[in-house]
Amino acid sequence: MSNTDQDLPQHALERLKGLRSQGHPGGIFTSDFSVNEFLLVRKAGFEPVGLCIGSCIYHVGIQYGSWSKNQELDVLSQAMYHARELAMTRMREEAADMGADGVVGVQLTVKRLAWDANVLEFVAIGTGVVHAEGSPAFKGPKGQPFTSDLSGQDFWTLLQAGYRPLEMVMGSCVYHVAHRGFMKTLGQAGQNVELTNFSQAMYDAREIAMERMQNEATEARAEGVVGVDLHEGNHVWEPHVIEFFAVGTAVVPISSEPSASKIPDPQLVLSVNS
Repeated sequence: MSNTDQDLPQHALERLKGLRSQGHPGGIFTSDFSVNEFLLVRKAGFEPVGLCIGSCIYHVGIQYGSWSKNQELDVLSQAMYHARELAMTRMREEAADMGADGVVGVQLTVKRLAWDANVLEFVAIGTGVVHAEGSPAFKGPKGQPFTSDLSGQDFWTLLQAGYRPLEMVMGSCVYHVAHRGFMKTLGQAGQNVELTNFSQAMYDAREIAMERMQNEATEARAEGVVGVDLHEGNHVWEPHVIEFFAVGTAVVPISSEPSASKIPDPQLVLSVNS
């Protein structure tokens, strides 16, 4: 067991004891895999161990932007970063405690809670997997379980091509988009015209989020990032304050970089689930 067990609730520790492991072959596994994902992860040489969950309830502070200025609200950016990192760390602790080599299919969500307008819940959940033959070559940075938001199908395809996931990397930027002046709005009424201040703000905020995600991948010594999702949300703020969030899976070759000509063609997998 890791020395971070004090971060996990008692019921989480009890649940982890009931999972299948090398010392507890009579236990069961749990996962949020579809049937296809389960079978392809097994075919890739891994076995599911159990669902890993990390949660963080976070009170987001207050920061106001200038009414007429495009600018990042760094206090809010840091809050969103910190809360997600806490949720991911706790999920990774559960994975380490169940002896998993990594976590596949991670979903990282943010939910507004009803009891306070400035309180958000951040949840990270995915399936802990272990290499069936006990290979130590699939750990993440610093020997911790790897994390990936790839589906079971994409995980299998990635391994078939000679790459492996390293860790989820992310970049966040909470940005205040400047308001337009009344006279300028009136002067452009009814015209086809680009709203350049809005374009520049959205461009700048997305670039900041992408740059931070790229920096995390560089620090992890990844070769690249796959499956990047770049989305935005307003969460608990006024309409001109938006968070841009970039997240993806950093990958590296399993051994040497595979030759492109030797990478097998990806196969189409049709889900039988409704």
